Amino acid sequence: MTPRFRNVRRIGPVQVASYLARGRNRHLAACTAPCCDFSAEYDSRAAAELAARTHRCSA
Repeated sequence: MTPRFRNVRRIGPVQVASYLARGRNRHLAACTAPCCDFSAEYDSRAAAELAARTHRCSA
């Protein structure tokens, strides 16, 4: 089953979203720039947003 993303926010080229996985809230940061493979899961929303703000694209 695919996760249902909620509270999606864009910070520069990175999108931050929250979803429910195995009964726990998880947070994802993923870069939408072409040829950039950055994506990571975090336990807290603050950590995901910090990763989005400090991400520098390699592309």
